[in-house]
Amino acid sequence: MNIRKIAIPILIILLSSLTLAEGIRVIDINGVINPASASYIQENIRRAADEGDECLIIKLDTPGGLMESMRQIVKDILNSEVPVIVYVSPSGARAASAGVFITVSAHVAAMAPGTNIGAAHPVQMGGGFPGSQPDSATTETMMEKTLNDAAAYARGLAEEKDRNADWLEQSIRESVSITAREALEKNVIDYVVTDFDSLLSILDGKTVKVDKKEITLSTEGKNVHSHEMGFHRQILDVISNPNVSYILMMLGFMGLFFEIRNPGAIIPGVVGGISLILAFYSFQILPINYTGLALIIAAIVLFILEVHVVSFGFLTIGGVALMILGSMMLIDTTEAPAELFSISLGVIIPIVIITAGFIIFALTMALKTHRTQVKTGNEGLVGLKGEAVSDIDETDGQVIVHGEVWNARSKKPIDKGSEILVEKRDGMNLIVIKKEE
Repeated sequence: MNIRKIAIPILIILLSSLTLAEGIRVIDINGVINPASASYIQENIRRAADEGDECLIIKLDTPGGLMESMRQIVKDILNSEVPVIVYVSPSGARAASAGVFITVSAHVAAMAPGTNIGAAHPVQMGGGFPGSQPDSATTETMMEKTLNDAAAYARGLAEEKDRNADWLEQSIRESVSITAREALEKNVIDYVVTDFDSLLSILDGKTVKVDKKEITLSTEGKNVHSHEMGFHRQILDVISNPNVSYILMMLGFMGLFFEIRNPGAIIPGVVGGISLILAFYSFQILPINYTGLALIIAAIVLFILEVHVVSFGFLTIGGVALMILGSMMLIDTTEAPAELFSISLGVIIPIVIITAGFIIFALTMALKTHRTQVKTGNEGLVGLKGEAVSDIDETDGQVIVHGEVWNARSKKPIDKGSEILVEKRDGMNLIVIKKEE
């Protein structure tokens, strides 16, 4: 009897968990396609298979992104053990550039009214050290190879998914873009769906080919569970933003500069080091122009020289100009879409002013500290005023300095009550002179 009481609740819990597991997994990709979003999709495809989900629905709204991340996502979708549905939504969303490839690779591709797809022309990415950039002829050849590779890749996807290969190639070679209705008419997508519930209704009973097997979707009455991007991936996604990576780089420079000027401060050095590491992570996936980075470093050198060289402010002006110019050149927008990868002037100007002010202020205060007269120890007594409390000669006498009575000596006799100046200290005696002398 006791066993039955225990077993029934456990059985109910297990059945409930199985019912919830066999649901519809939903994730949102809203922004640039980068390593964080690729990892996010990869994990959810794997978990959908492990947990026996009916399908994975990706709500997509992207201006494009990195070719390498896009290829990783497409590869995961093509090799998925569960159907992957890409739904470009809500109205006003887009599947541009890398988003075109992701949408076309899905087992079912749908778009909401008022959305668009296209402009998949590839852009050569990656930086290079000054002087290492290829000539125009080489660049043109490399770009042509990239273009042909992307076109062939798209045609392969279209043939695999029975979609319009000619339009996809046109989207790549001519950067054309079309609306959701046009995409449906041209056989680029499968459905135009007004909302998520309508999508689920259409999917119910649809047969799709997954991993060389035909699967009939059953979405009616299934539990829909959304899975947001994890915190660690959100961090990676944020620091992949060029504006954020730029701020991290400048914070890193300032933190390390302060640590070098003040050894042992620890916190500025740690914060600066972490900021630079995060910035360098971003630079791995951003098209960095190293000439711009060199100009920023040169600007910092000018700010340092301003404190040591009388330039009447010209070095500061030059440093500010170099830093603004270097910041604008840091992300090579000729090799990446400016819309996605340029650094905002609204970020550059304040950061440059703060950096210049911080470096000059820190160095000025350090110099003032070095030039300030020592106020402690033997050196701190030299030059202090006092009063003779007894007659002073070469062997004996007493003075009061800073409220303290000291034994004192003087090469010339000094009368009691006279004002004196401390010349130096000799053990427990002060060598003094008369103030008038």
